[in-house]
Amino acid sequence: MKRRILLPGTVAILFLVFSLAAGNLQARNLPAFTGLVNDNTPAVVNISTSQSRDSRERGGMDIPDLPEDHPFRDFFDRFRGGPEGEGPGGPGPFDAQSLGSGFIISDDGYVLTNYHVVENADEVVVRLSDRRQYVAELVGHDRRSDVALLKIDAEDLPVVSIGSSTDLQVGEWVLAIGSPFGFEHSATAGIVSAKQRSLPQDNYVPFIQTDVAINPGNSGGPLFNLDGEVVGINSHIYSRTGGFMGLSFAIPIELAMDVVDQIRTTGRVARGWLGVLIQDVNRDLAESFGMDRPYGALVAQVVEGSPAEEAGLQSGDVIIRFEGREIGTSSALPPMVGRARVDSEITLDIIRDGDEQQVSVVLGELPEEEQAQRQPRERAPEAEPEQQEMLGMRLRPLTEEQREQLGLERSGLVVERVGEGPAAAAGVQRNDVILMLNQQQIGSMEDLASVVDELPRGRWVPMLVHRGGSPRYIGIRLPEEE
Repeated sequence: MKRRILLPGTVAILFLVFSLAAGNLQARNLPAFTGLVNDNTPAVVNISTSQSRDSRERGGMDIPDLPEDHPFRDFFDRFRGGPEGEGPGGPGPFDAQSLGSGFIISDDGYVLTNYHVVENADEVVVRLSDRRQYVAELVGHDRRSDVALLKIDAEDLPVVSIGSSTDLQVGEWVLAIGSPFGFEHSATAGIVSAKQRSLPQDNYVPFIQTDVAINPGNSGGPLFNLDGEVVGINSHIYSRTGGFMGLSFAIPIELAMDVVDQIRTTGRVARGWLGVLIQDVNRDLAESFGMDRPYGALVAQVVEGSPAEEAGLQSGDVIIRFEGREIGTSSALPPMVGRARVDSEITLDIIRDGDEQQVSVVLGELPEEEQAQRQPRERAPEAEPEQQEMLGMRLRPLTEEQREQLGLERSGLVVERVGEGPAAAAGVQRNDVILMLNQQQIGSMEDLASVVDELPRGRWVPMLVHRGGSPRYIGIRLPEEE
């Protein structure tokens, strides 16, 4: 039998054919966004605001300082009002304009957007995809969730379909429509990167993280799933340059619609309040509290007069479930508490002294301005008490004046120096104030010595310290005896 020998050219042609076939198959498996964009663009709006500011305040505007050869340099110069930022009329008052996005949630003219898009605006203009423009009324807003509700005087408007972010899966395709850099009704797509993200200063929003290209001007615009339903409001980007870097964050639509309902019914937003300062549980702390793995929200402090105090919660409790829902990390707890109704009775599962138990709490209302933690003041170096060494630390008792300055109810030991030893391995820092060790109050060197004598060797135990104006737990372990 004769064997056929394929020439190199033939092999190349076959490879190309198979590659094209595989590429066509892969393309058929990718989602098509054309219909989604066509159906929903009419309900997405451009939002511009104006406010009278003095030109001296212009430096506070969030406009990137771009190089002269940057393609968007001219655009931002015009946005500033000229290359020198002096506006058409030179120094003095001018109308500052900002651009954002929004979407229509009812055919009689209610529009949802971010609060930071319309904050401090003297006038808000909503422009539809058919070029109609309306001056909008700010019905209400919620600063903590960054949600604002607008109303325009129009009827029979196109509206979006409201979906659910709860059913979103990491890796699922999503699409954003908005006005990045003022380019109206731009569509960008990507996937859900993560859920329940906590950002600094946004404790009550479990953000949806995506890799959808979001830029300044997209704020307030909708995030759609493949069914054409709004699952979030595009709100934040993580960027070192002012532009998109692969990380964008959206407010879950359920949270936003809850804010809308409260604004329309009561004119204000009320959130549940527990009254605890919490932190994550790491591996060392999990062992110190007798847990099989690190999870939950560790209570570092119970606020005086709070619902948590009335329910008997204590520093050192680890909240592991809220109404039966597991708390994976401490950042998951505030959104759950915030969405619960004021005066409702909820059940917490906690770990205390190594045992699991339940606590019932009647939630209060989150104060308008949460109590700020007192920051430590400069300590007078004169007349300091005698210093002693223990656990690799040089310590001295806290004076009464320093205790009052730090806002502490009880005394403790100030860390003067950290050398080699268990304290350094645990991450104790200079100027920490040791308040508790292994859940025992530490008010003096004698207290510390007594507790240390009873500590188990080679096992992590919790230490509560006051650092940077707030309490926090760290794990510390005495080495095994030789």
